[in-house]
Amino acid sequence: MRRVVFNQKGGVGKSTITCNLAAISAADGKKTLVVDLDSQGNATQYISGMEKTDSSPTIYHFFQDLLSLSFYPTPMQECIRKTPFPDLDILPASPLLNDIEAKLASRYKIYKLRDALEALEGYDNIFIDTPPALNFFTRSALIASNSCLIPFDCDAFSRQALYALIENVYEIQNDHNPSLEIEGIVVNNFQPRANLPRKIVNELIEEGLPVIDAFLSSSVKIRESHELKKPMIVMAPDHKLTLEYMELYRKLEGSGEGKTRKQGFDIEEMILND
Repeated sequence: MRRVVFNQKGGVGKSTITCNLAAISAADGKKTLVVDLDSQGNATQYISGMEKTDSSPTIYHFFQDLLSLSFYPTPMQECIRKTPFPDLDILPASPLLNDIEAKLASRYKIYKLRDALEALEGYDNIFIDTPPALNFFTRSALIASNSCLIPFDCDAFSRQALYALIENVYEIQNDHNPSLEIEGIVVNNFQPRANLPRKIVNELIEEGLPVIDAFLSSSVKIRESHELKKPMIVMAPDHKLTLEYMELYRKLEGSGEGKTRKQGFDIEEMILND
């Protein structure tokens, strides 16, 4: 399964969600790869500790060779590196991705990531982290994926951007990737005691949007996880947020039954469980 985690709005937790779901997948015994297409490299640093100045091959070298028409292009497999965590690998990003984006788009290399990932063997799950923009790299990721997860921060700005984002995903589906589906909206930084998040999420559910029935709480623990470069399943396996990530993963890996909320939820029950 190839999943892209995508939102055009920054600061909604794309990299954090990508890496924590991938780490749980690896802990579940599935050979897992994270593909980092964001030039900021947050996912790369989070689960590998790789610094931006590292000279090892990255996804940049794979794309750069597409432009140079090299007789000996860098195979994607050579750009992948192991992380400190069993069964979890990373295809690192690079700040240099910004330098070649326009050239890749103008030469219509939009299907090359899909072709390379389809040819890649040995992985049960692939999670793709994307930059906060609808650009060449996010379009490539959507074309290369089976499903799309949309992180959603519970505020009005995120909601305004959500509808346009969904339209963009469906446009990619119609024009380039008929097998792509929106697997669901991942509610992040949820505060069940706050009125506005509850109101916004309930309205999304009432509109029939595919809100996944597993919310991720706001927690300072995730910042510690970033600092230590250890996903929650490694750093704090019994923490409430870790359990929420595990429930989200279970929903994604399950049959789909009960995955999304179809109607409003019991706020009092969520507050009692908080």
